[in-house]
Amino acid sequence: MAADKQTKLLAKQLFKLSLVNGAVSPEQVAGVLGWVEQHSPRRPVALLKVYHHRIAIELAKSHAEIEHAGPVTEATLKLIEGAMSQRYKRVVTASAKPNAKLLAGLRVRVGSDIYESSVAGQLATLSV
Repeated sequence: MAADKQTKLLAKQLFKLSLVNGAVSPEQVAGVLGWVEQHSPRRPVALLKVYHHRIAIELAKSHAEIEHAGPVTEATLKLIEGAMSQRYKRVVTASAKPNAKLLAGLRVRVGSDIYESSVAGQLATLSV
């Protein structure tokens, strides 16, 4: 069931209410969900899907997923967190995830941005 224009507009307004100082606030999200439950807006499932999508995108902007081939130290994670926080001008947390497909190096994903410095990525660009 696709959301219509009014549903998308309401989801956008609810999303804006969920932000405090540019970051998603759990208390605000709980308040928005309580409002939706009490007022039962038109097409609530479609509304909640659009709202969830916006929240998920916003939360992904504050998290760096680091894929690595070899070991990654806690100091390296902190260094990447600091660099990404400075680049995006927001607090960015990092988590490491091993990826056996990488030959060496790192792949960092923040939201929809990908930064890759891996041998597998360099070989892929050569083969194209």
